[in-house]
Amino acid sequence: MDPRELHWKHSLLEQLRQRDKKEKAPFESLIASHWKHFESAQTLKTKNVQLTVETEKLKEENLGLQIKAEQGGGGGGGNSQALEQKLFKLQEELTELHRRRGENTQQIIDLNNALQDKEKELQGRDARLNDLLANELALKMEIKNLESTIMELEATNQMLKDEHQALQLTYTGLEEKFRKLELDNQQLLERWIRQQAKMADQLNAENDQFMLVRQQKLRKDLEEAARENIQILPGKDAGVFVPTAIPICLSASLPTKAQHKFDAHESDVNAVRWSPSGAMFATGGSDRKIKLWEVINGKCEAKGILTGSNAGVMALDFDPEESTILGASNDFASRVWSLTDHRVRHTLTGHSGKVLAAKFLGDSNKVVSGSHDRTLKIWDLHSRSCVKTIFAGSSCNDLVTIHGTNILSGHFDKRVRFWDSRTDSSTNEILLQGRLTSLDLSPDKLSLLCCTRDDTLKVLDLRMNQISTTLAHDDFKIGCDWSRAVFSPDTSYAVAGSSDGAVFIWNVKKGKVEKILKEHTHSVIACSWHPVGSYVLSCEKQRKTILWSDI
Repeated sequence: MDPRELHWKHSLLEQLRQRDKKEKAPFESLIASHWKHFESAQTLKTKNVQLTVETEKLKEENLGLQIKAEQGGGGGGGNSQALEQKLFKLQEELTELHRRRGENTQQIIDLNNALQDKEKELQGRDARLNDLLANELALKMEIKNLESTIMELEATNQMLKDEHQALQLTYTGLEEKFRKLELDNQQLLERWIRQQAKMADQLNAENDQFMLVRQQKLRKDLEEAARENIQILPGKDAGVFVPTAIPICLSASLPTKAQHKFDAHESDVNAVRWSPSGAMFATGGSDRKIKLWEVINGKCEAKGILTGSNAGVMALDFDPEESTILGASNDFASRVWSLTDHRVRHTLTGHSGKVLAAKFLGDSNKVVSGSHDRTLKIWDLHSRSCVKTIFAGSSCNDLVTIHGTNILSGHFDKRVRFWDSRTDSSTNEILLQGRLTSLDLSPDKLSLLCCTRDDTLKVLDLRMNQISTTLAHDDFKIGCDWSRAVFSPDTSYAVAGSSDGAVFIWNVKKGKVEKILKEHTHSVIACSWHPVGSYVLSCEKQRKTILWSDI
């Protein structure tokens, strides 16, 4: 037997003895008193019996004397008087014996009552003793369980100590490895910077040479055009990009069928957006790529792939001149690519959470981004730095800009907040019924389309700062927190995708569904309407993008 267990049992036995002795002590006086009263009662009973016997004897003697007195008659007056005195004396003794017998009987009754009280008290103490014994047994079982638990905890503690020691050794090894990798990374970064500088110098030289050749060709073409009296029209001429005028949509056409269905990315397609002129569109996917497309003969043909993001691209925006494109990414950064050479021009890092929204702010040199870290950041592309950080108080899922200074942001806490980029505080906010997934500004800047997780679209009148229309349908369900809904370019319609793969188109003025397009097989994430109103694009979670038209 284990010495510790033996010691524990001896200790427990000694504790029980002490407890038994302690519990018996209050009863010893009670038991002694009980036996004392019992012996007194027995003695009194014996005396009572003796007195009864003596009484009977006296009665018999008294009876005998009376008989003798009667038999003696009138003679013997002296004897009769003696006998009467003796009888009187015997009667007095009998009376005294009766009195003593009554006292003894009353004492027996009192002792019996006291004995019953003591017995009741004894029964109460016995019951208490039984309760204490049961409690003692329960405490013993609890002690045993606690000792078992302590042993298990000690074993677990020892195992955790061993694991901690092993993890400490592993951590030390990994820390040393990290130092080496950090040193290697620093060296690689220095080499990369030198290589980038070398490539930049080479690219600048090539650009200078290209610009020289282009200027010479342009000069020659202009001289020939001047001699031939040819009128130069706006557009792309001699390699020089002349910004195309922004198209005007007088009336958007309602799409009725899928013009072209194609795989845009290797996985989820998170964003789709037409360029301001409608000459191209871009898609952003979870495969970390941005792809450029053109619609040629009713089909979408790829025109370029932009790489450089380290995580899925969540939002896109073209600059007004269509020379660059902005992409927000899940790697906590936003990037600007050039549309001429498809290279990254700016990487905007500083957020500590996913960046779900990014837009050009007024012109091509300023950008505003919104992140899960509950901040908005304004970036200057000239200095490639963040010039302002605005703490919004809630995760930003989308934003739009107005007039280059005003920002409207939609948040997880169901609020649309209005900001002036020249100040740090919100100028206004509107609380909706569900958390915001997207915002879209009408071309006339008077209405704001809000997509919310309560499966509705809200149209806000920005002049009145209130909801003017609610768009809903029993079958319309929002599929994710970054689902994008947009106006048509004439603000007559609003389009959004549902979790069941359907594309819903509402008439904004009537507030009812005009068309439900069903070709997708997975949740539709984003939609985009062509600037002249002729096409609608929609993308889903599983690679597919669909071009819709009324043809």
